[in-house]
Amino acid sequence: MSQKKIYFASDFHLGAPNYEASLEREKKIIRWLDSIKDDAEEIYLLGDVFDFWFEYKRAIPKGFVRIQGKIAELTDAGIPVHWFIGNHDMWIFDYIPKELGVQMHRTEIVKEYFGKKIFIGHGDGLGPGDRGYKFIKKVFRNRVCQWMFARLHPNFGIGLANFSSRKSRAATGTKDAKFYGEEKEMLIQFCNGVLEKEHYDYFIFGHRHLPLNHKLSDNSTYINLGEWINYFSYGVMDEDGIQLAYFEQNNS
Repeated sequence: MSQKKIYFASDFHLGAPNYEASLEREKKIIRWLDSIKDDAEEIYLLGDVFDFWFEYKRAIPKGFVRIQGKIAELTDAGIPVHWFIGNHDMWIFDYIPKELGVQMHRTEIVKEYFGKKIFIGHGDGLGPGDRGYKFIKKVFRNRVCQWMFARLHPNFGIGLANFSSRKSRAATGTKDAKFYGEEKEMLIQFCNGVLEKEHYDYFIFGHRHLPLNHKLSDNSTYINLGEWINYFSYGVMDEDGIQLAYFEQNNS
C-alpha cells in the first residue's frame, strides 16, 4: 500500500471569469480530486474556492454542484477535507460545513505531519502594509455589515458582488504573476516575523496566486500554492517534505 499524503490547493475562483470557463475548470478540479483520493490522508483547500459566495438564510449562489458533490463524496468516504475562507468567499457560514462535511477554518492554524510543524492559512491581510484591504476585511467580517448585505435581494446582492470582483481583477491585471523580492513580498515578511518568535518547518498560503517554493532559512520554507486559472498548482506532502506539483498544466 502506498504511503498516504497530505494535499493542499487554493484559489480555484470558481465563477470567474465566466460560466463556460468556470465549468471547464470545475471539471478539471474534479479530475484532480479523483486522482488523489486513493492516497490522500487529508485535503486542505486554502480559500477562494469560489470567486464569490454569500449565504442568505434560505438561498445560496447557483452553480458549483460538481465540486460540492465531489467534496461530500470524499468526506463521506472518511477523508478529512479542511476548508479555509478566503477574501472572496469569506461569507461562507453554515451551509458548506453542514452539507459537505468539511472542517471550516476562519483563521490560520498550526498542524504537524511527518514530524514537521506547519503554519497554514489563506494569507490575506498578513504582513505589513495593505491597510486599505485590512480595513475592508474588518468591515466584511462585521456581523452588522453582513446582516445589512443580507437585506439585499439575492439577484441584486450577488450580481453586485460579482461585478465588484470582476472590476477588482481587471484593476489587478497581471501584478500577481511577478515575484517582487523578499523585501516587497508581504507574506515572506510575515513568515520572517513569525520565525523570530517561533520555528515552523513550513508556511503554506494561497492568496498570492503565484506558485512559490521559497527557502526562508536552512530549515524553514514558505510555500505559496498559486491558483487554478493559469497554473493548476497544488502542494503535496509526504515524509520527504512538501513539493509543488501541477495538474494537466498543458491540457484543457
